[in-house]
Amino acid sequence: MVSFAKEREELAKLHAQLWKAGLVIWTGGNISQRVAGGFLIKPSGVMYSDLTAESMVLCDLDGKVLEGEHSPSSDTAAHAYVYRNMPEVGGVVHTHSNYACGFAAAEKEIPCVLTSIADEFGGDIPLGPFAIIGDDSIGRGIVETLAGHRSKAVLMRQHGVFTIGKNGKDALKAAVMCEDAAKSVAIAMQVGEPKRLPQEKIESLFSRYQNVYGQL
Repeated sequence: MVSFAKEREELAKLHAQLWKAGLVIWTGGNISQRVAGGFLIKPSGVMYSDLTAESMVLCDLDGKVLEGEHSPSSDTAAHAYVYRNMPEVGGVVHTHSNYACGFAAAEKEIPCVLTSIADEFGGDIPLGPFAIIGDDSIGRGIVETLAGHRSKAVLMRQHGVFTIGKNGKDALKAAVMCEDAAKSVAIAMQVGEPKRLPQEKIESLFSRYQNVYGQL
């Protein structure tokens, strides 16, 4: 019997939203969701149109497959490392979204030059180290970069975007907002020289958005 049926259904829906947002192409990218004793993650090499709740792969916190008909994402070791070392994280998203990847390729962080960046990320979106896919090297880079950082997104050098959140939906929002920020900043850099917001303004904006904005 397939375990975590509700969580599988939610994760399948999040992958559909990831595709709809235009942050991935073909079979690239993935979302994972922490569950009791491990996490669920997208299978490797499966088209988004073919994903179902049942196709999500259940892994333990070492990345070992516990349940699933498919091999898990090639980024599974990175996700597992994040979950083991950041217990507050309940969801992880990975994309190769174009504008954010442009900054990663240029080895530049996304500067906090817009109020929306201050709201969501609390400052610059940082640049992480270069790491090879296949082991936990990417996960180590994510944790080293984001530990103690307010940003939920990291641009892995010459690779792509990883975002974290309290759950998969929260991490997906961060991925969407990261790409939107990257696009706006890239345009601004073509127009002129955007200036980083003063730190006191960033603090005020971040506090308001995180504690006041929305339905309380």
